[in-house]
Amino acid sequence: MTEVGYWFIGFALFYTVFLIFVSQFSRKKAADGNGFFVGGRGFNSFFVAVCITGLFSGSSYIAILELSYLTGISAIWYGVAETIHVLIIALVLITPFRKKALVTISGLLGDRYGEKVRGIAGAITAFTFPMWSVATALAFASAMSVFTGISLIWSVTITAVLLLVYLQFGGMWSIGFTQLSNVIVFFIMLAIGTYAFFINPGVEGIASLFKEKPQYASWNGAGIQTILAWFGTFLFNVILAQAAFQMALSCKTPEEGRKGLLYGAVLGIPLIIGAVLFGLAAQQVVPGQSQGLVAIPLYLMETLPAPLVGLFFLGFWAAALSWGAPCQFSGATSLGRDTGKAINPKATELQLVRYTKWSLVLLTVLMISFALIRSEQSAWWNVLAWVTRNSATFAPVVAALFWPVVTKRAALISLFTGSSSGLLWYHLGGWAINDFYQNIHPVWIGMIINILTIVSISLIENAGKVEWKGSINSLGAYSAAVSLLLAVTAASTFAFLYKTGLLGIVLTLIVLGLFTTCINFIKKKEKSVTKNSLLRTS
Repeated sequence: MTEVGYWFIGFALFYTVFLIFVSQFSRKKAADGNGFFVGGRGFNSFFVAVCITGLFSGSSYIAILELSYLTGISAIWYGVAETIHVLIIALVLITPFRKKALVTISGLLGDRYGEKVRGIAGAITAFTFPMWSVATALAFASAMSVFTGISLIWSVTITAVLLLVYLQFGGMWSIGFTQLSNVIVFFIMLAIGTYAFFINPGVEGIASLFKEKPQYASWNGAGIQTILAWFGTFLFNVILAQAAFQMALSCKTPEEGRKGLLYGAVLGIPLIIGAVLFGLAAQQVVPGQSQGLVAIPLYLMETLPAPLVGLFFLGFWAAALSWGAPCQFSGATSLGRDTGKAINPKATELQLVRYTKWSLVLLTVLMISFALIRSEQSAWWNVLAWVTRNSATFAPVVAALFWPVVTKRAALISLFTGSSSGLLWYHLGGWAINDFYQNIHPVWIGMIINILTIVSISLIENAGKVEWKGSINSLGAYSAAVSLLLAVTAASTFAFLYKTGLLGIVLTLIVLGLFTTCINFIKKKEKSVTKNSLLRTS
């Protein structure tokens, strides 16, 4: 172990004890189900802000560091997409979801479509969250192994067990208190990184990098397909961002939640910019590494004294914890509260809390198991999680919010057809991280099948019970026109879209436009009131 490793281990041990101590304050606040799951709806805007900053900015910081080392300043688009994602939640979704007293997306589906959907959606959601957790934990571990020699598996295990320990104490309140601590450590890390940047290589060094390797100065260096995939991921995920919703909707009022989300978006900006700069600095000082997260510690060890490097990487660990904690807790909430309620409809709130604590143990085991199964490509778990969950729940969630025509059977079947078709497409591509079957990301196939299933089955089951109520000057007409325009464009530029990997997202947008048209134009028939029935009523 290097000198930096000893400093990091010392900081990490102290920070671990501190987090466990802080989480003890949450025990009394989480005495009942409401306190445990959504903080008693008592978070102010500041608490929401640090929770959202910890969730998104922590994981984005690690991702952007890696991306900027490999692709240059174009990595900033990842942060832009994430920021837009937060802003949409703040400006569009927080108020209606808070009024519904939403806890989880799987709970929303259960309230609308019944206990079978609640249980299955809860299980699908739950088992994907450890995939996201382990992806970020593995990314952090690959950097930490450079100066500590601790294996990836042990790094993930330590992270997962710590998450389990402090989440067991106070649920959402534990997340709130520890996210505040994590965000403070983020900005200490940012300050140290900025200091390192100006020491070596400085602004002149980055200018030299751009001159020697102009591709690093390109705004589309990561590739148009990849950049659009980032935006597609975040934009389509807006309505399914359960972990973010669960934290933001712990707010006292919708106004507090909205302000907290907006503050969180602002707090994330310096972290995004810093991550891009530090990745570029590492590329200039220690070029030639295949992994950016291995290059970063090498760069810092060459630039700063060991204590500062150790403290910087404590921020890395805080980023892994700040992403993993909401993911593990939200997944456990879906499994314990929603699937548990589906299995035992008479369960009390305290029983559901107990089920959730058991679920946390199970998801901890899963997180460690995932690291054992595949640790060499952390981003692979992100792809698998996105395909599995979004392919299953996208259309049912949209329908639950906007289209009463959808039946319970349609929602239930769409969970299976969407997820299974996405996973089958992934299998046909050999489970590769970037090289997908027919050059189409499997999530687009899963979401298309998900939408087509829920629409077709609902219309079949509602035959004679629905009517077409359309208007030229309406959202439905505009969305149909956009779908038609996209279809014509896709047909005329098929070869280009196929080659660039954009065909999948264009097909998804076409189907989404038609889905929007159905939602706006197809309504349930109003029950006619006859003269005789009026007389009987009177």
